[in-house]
Order: sequence, then structure tokens, then C-alpha cells
Amino acid sequence: MSDYASLIAQELGLRPAQAGAVIRLLDEGATVPFIARYRKEATGSLDEVAVTAIRDRLAAGRELDKRREAIVASLEERNLLTPELRAKVEAAASLTLLEDIYLPYRPKRRTRASAARERGLEPLADLLARQERCLPETLAAGFVAPDKDVADAEAALAGARDILAERFAEDQTARERLRGVFGREGLMRCKAASGKEDDPDAAKYRDYFAWDEPAAQAPPHRILAMLRGEEEGFLRLSLRPRDEERAKETLARLFVRNDGPCGREVRAAALDGYARLLAPALETELRNRLKERADAASIRVFADNLRQLLLAPPLGPKSIIAVDPGFRTGCKAVCLSPEGKLLEYATVNPHAGSDKARAEAGATLVRLALKHGAEVAAVGNGTAGRETEAFIRSLPDWPPIPVVMVSENGASVYSASEAARAEFPDLDLTYRGAVSIGRRLADPLAELVKIDPKAIGVGQYQHDVNQTELKRCLDDVVTSCVNAVGVELNTASEQLLAYVSGLGPTLARNIVAFRHENGPFQTRRDLLKVPRLGPKAFEQCSGFLRIRGGRQPLDASAVHPESYAVVECMAKDAGTSVSELMRSPERRRAVDISRYVTDTLGLPTLTDIMKELEKPGRDPRGPFKPFAFAEGVHALEDLRPGMKLPGIVTNITAFGAFVDIGVHQDGLVHISQLADRFVRDPNEVVRVHQEVAVTVLDVDIPRKRISLSMRNQ
Repeated sequence: MSDYASLIAQELGLRPAQAGAVIRLLDEGATVPFIARYRKEATGSLDEVAVTAIRDRLAAGRELDKRREAIVASLEERNLLTPELRAKVEAAASLTLLEDIYLPYRPKRRTRASAARERGLEPLADLLARQERCLPETLAAGFVAPDKDVADAEAALAGARDILAERFAEDQTARERLRGVFGREGLMRCKAASGKEDDPDAAKYRDYFAWDEPAAQAPPHRILAMLRGEEEGFLRLSLRPRDEERAKETLARLFVRNDGPCGREVRAAALDGYARLLAPALETELRNRLKERADAASIRVFADNLRQLLLAPPLGPKSIIAVDPGFRTGCKAVCLSPEGKLLEYATVNPHAGSDKARAEAGATLVRLALKHGAEVAAVGNGTAGRETEAFIRSLPDWPPIPVVMVSENGASVYSASEAARAEFPDLDLTYRGAVSIGRRLADPLAELVKIDPKAIGVGQYQHDVNQTELKRCLDDVVTSCVNAVGVELNTASEQLLAYVSGLGPTLARNIVAFRHENGPFQTRRDLLKVPRLGPKAFEQCSGFLRIRGGRQPLDASAVHPESYAVVECMAKDAGTSVSELMRSPERRRAVDISRYVTDTLGLPTLTDIMKELEKPGRDPRGPFKPFAFAEGVHALEDLRPGMKLPGIVTNITAFGAFVDIGVHQDGLVHISQLADRFVRDPNEVVRVHQEVAVTVLDVDIPRKRISLSMRNQ
């Protein structure tokens, strides 16, 4: 069993005690947000990134040890485990090295080499490998056996070469040496699949019909594009060293000791082993490594984008009229209370073509807005979005409230989801979409957690990457965001509660059911009355849940219930109440937190407590600012090169950023156009949901492509 704490600490540049504390807490069932927020004394104030890295490396280490144990068991069962082999297996520090060590002993399907061994030719292979000065045919003569399907000396030599070829291809040193060659000198050679050059569906891969690129330098988006083209049957991709003859010689030099007759047989076996066994295996390995690297980079881009989107500033609890626009079927309008409750809904047809329909639509929208005291209008940015926005702004009786465009990405997914059906069983899908549009303006995080992150539209090749790893990473992001912001216990949806530290879907469902049956929670301690929510779950979740206006003022803050006693002690020592301590800056400044340090409670947590007392339940998201697109620019045909327009960043990729400028088609700001300086990573310059000013460079209407620039020069 590995010393995980020491190994992980060395890899991440931490102290073993820090890694050990995190491992112990994880094994006790603590979550990443809980460890990072409430166990700073134990971990030395490690943040979520470090705690997550320890968790992931711990999982990888345990997976390696699990495979190691399986290999040892397999070798023992077949009486192959020598002390030397056990030592090599135990010392293997990576899965690749472990599999290399095991490869010669792995049970195999019948191969040319195994067939040759069955015909008694392994001693001949051993004789050839010694490369003594004698004729191979003379050595082989003693192994001719027609009854064993060895008709003559050449047949015997062919079988012996098969054995040597497999032996060389499975040699640990040879694999490590050639793996390095493939990694350093591997070349991605891509061409059109036979007969696909003129296929219209292959046009999107035309750039790769004759493409060579060093594998080590290939950017993730090109790797994934080529692999996708190959998967769809439009491309053919190979990954071999640029100078393959030199690679073959690298292998031959490991085993060929002279150029005598036997040496030439060994050389032939080495070259055959390279071509038939080793090169295909290493090409597959390299392909997998490139895929893993590209997946990791793309998942990281998706995760960064998702975090920025989820942490977009909320409008807050306001009365909202939300519109899901449409041409043919009309616009679906809904009115929402500050708590997000559906009050009224209607269909209007401002784009039906007749003056009467436009007048009726305008009158209905004005009536709904005034009746329910709407403080803002939210309009989906899909089909007819800009036209609907312009129509509302043009209404003479429209109240003086802002009209805000809201991304519709994923709204249709929510509309058809089980959560939407449960909340609005009798409501048409399109009205559910309008509700989602309004709610995501009020609180993007609370609404977007109801949707599969992959449907939100901020990823890069998200359907091509490892789906298990993508889901794990995106779940981490959503969990991190939800717990960073905190959750209102008495109003949160089941979907939002499910991401709170220590809860999950079952306990979230039980909390909502308890709330419906018993009314609002009065204190955090009431959570312990929820079925199946025990002390451990309470410890993990309670600090992230908020109760505003309850009996315990600290329940509205991120102060954990385990620390209430120290706050009450502070208030008592100051001759005041907890509520007054929270209200009075003078009272808080008079507190000397060093007096309250104990063996388990240190300055990091006490400092956090004082910050919470200053701003209970502070929201890390910034203030909401309304945004408006340029007037008169609604479609691709309205764009001209040189136009300067406001836009919203909708997606960030490795090669640039996509920006919504209000024409129903996002434009691309290539990485070279993001700034007047060299940009290595677009995230250095932009973030999702950021307002930017762009210049139109080019418009390709047939292909629906817009090239934009953010450069000043």
C-alpha cells in the first residue's frame, strides 16, 4: 500500500501533514467545499483547488494499487511471481510502467509466437538471440519436425523470429525507449478518407484533407476535430515518428549485437516486431494520450466557462415579465413574483404581420406588466428575440422598466425535464421555457442547476470528450459554485439543494417534502428532524444553508453551527448580543480574536467568522448590470465590416471567444484578435457573460460566420 500523503504532497508541493489531513477528512466522508471552508486549521488553509487535486490523485493512486493487487494475484495464481518480479511490480509508479512489466506474463489469445512455442521452437529463438558465429540454417536443422508442422529449416527460423519479435516488442526497456520516440517525434498525418474528398458532409473537415502536424504541438481543438472526422469516416489519421526508419533502428540497436548471419535474423525479428506489434501498440498509446490531453484541456475550458456563467451577477428578487419569443407560434409571456412564482401567462403575436395583432400584443404585454408590478422584462435571445425586444421598447405605454436579453441555452431542455413537469404539470412546454428565462435573470445559478451543464452551450467539443470525466468535473464546478454562494433553505429548489455539501438528491427531496409538510425551517437545527438527515450530513451541509429572519441570527450567515458558541462567547465578553455584534462595526473592532484560539479553532476560521459577522451570507457574485445590444442591428444582413458593436461573451475556447452581438449568430473573436498583445489563453482577457466592444471584420452570410476583433489597433 502506497504512502499516499507523502507521494501526493511531493507531487503537489505540499506538506505531508496537509495531504494527510485532507485524505483523512475525505475518508471520513467530508466534501471538498466543507474541507476548504471549515477545516482550515487541519489542512493549513488549502483552497478547493488544492483539496480537489489531492482527492483526484488519491483516487488515481488507489486505482493504481487496485490494479497492482490484481496483477500480483494473477501472477501468484499461475506460479509466475518471483521475488524479483514482485519487487518490480511493487515499485511501478505509473499504470503504464505497471502494464509494461506485466505484458510478457499477461494471458494472451493465441499468437504467432505462442504457436511457435507450441511447436518447440523457443530453444531455437534463444540460440539465435545469442548471435554466435554460425549459420542459422545449421541451428534450425535440429528443429525440423514435420509432425509439428515445421517442414524445413526456414519454417523453423520463421517461427523463432516470431518468438523474438514478440519478446522484443514486450521488452520493458524497448517500450520505454520507443514510447519516448513516439512522444517526441510523433507526427499526426491526416488525409481524406478514400472517396470522401467531394462528399458535401466532409466539407467541414477540408482543412485536414492533407495535414501534417507534430503530435506534441497539436492544440486540443485540432486533435479532437481530427479524431471526430476519423470517427465519422471522413478522415484517415496516422501517428508515427517523423523518421520511422530511425525509430526502427532504435529498436534494432537494443538487440542486434553483430551483423553476422544470426545477427541478421535477430534484426529481421526486431523490424518485424516493430512493424507488426510495437508500433501499432505505441500508436494507440499515443493516440490515447493525445485524446486524454485534449479532453483535459477541453473539459477545463468548459469548466471555466460554466463557473463564470453560474456566478454571473443575479438581478435578485424582482417582479419579472419574461418572454420566450417566436415568429410562427407567437411569444409566450409569463409574470413571476419576486420569489419566482408563476402569476399569469399569455400568448401574444407581435410578429403576425397585421396591425391588429401587433396592437393586441402590445396591449396585453403592457397590461401584464402593470398588473403585476413588473420591475424588469426578460426576453429570450433565440429566434425573434431582437425583434421582440425592439417591439417592447417601442410600446408607447410601456412602463419605465429595463428590457434585458437573456440566453435561452438549455431552456428547452428544462421545459421538457422531469423537474419542470413536476412543478408545472399542466403548463405547456413553451410557457415553462419562459419561466426559466425569467428565473435565470433573477438568479442564474439557482435556475441553471436544473439543466444538464452540457445543454448550457458553453463547451468545446463536449460530446467528443470522456463523458465520465466531463460529468465529474462539471459536477465539481456546480457544487463549488452552489456552496460558494450559499443556498436559501426555505426557498431553494430540490435541484439546487442536491448540490449542497453533504446532501444529494435523496436528502434534498426529503428537505423539500419536510418544508411542504411543516412550513419554513425556523433554525438550521431543524434540519435534524428531516428523515435520513443525520449528524454527519448536518455537519457537512448546515454552514452552506441560509435562513434569513429566523430565530438564530447566525443562521443567515456562513458561520458554521459548530462555531456558534464562540460567537456567543465573543458577544457575552463584549457585553452585547450576537445580533448587535453583527450590526455594530465598533463592537466587532473591539473583539480580539486571538483570545478565542483553541487547539481546534485557529485564526483562519476566526478571521472568516469576523468577515461573516460583518456581511452575513455575503454573495461573492458582483452587482447586476443591464445590457443592451446596438439598435437597428438584428440580423446577419445588417452587419458591415468596420462596425463597432457591444456584445456579450457567450463561450470561450482554446482558439478564441464567441460573442453575441444580437443577430442570432455568435461571432468569433479569434485568439489573435482578442488584444493588442500576444494572448496565450483567452481566459487571460475575457470571461463568459462579460460585456465587450467588438469590431466586425468579416461576414460570411452563406456559412453564417462572423469574424470579430477586440483589438484597438
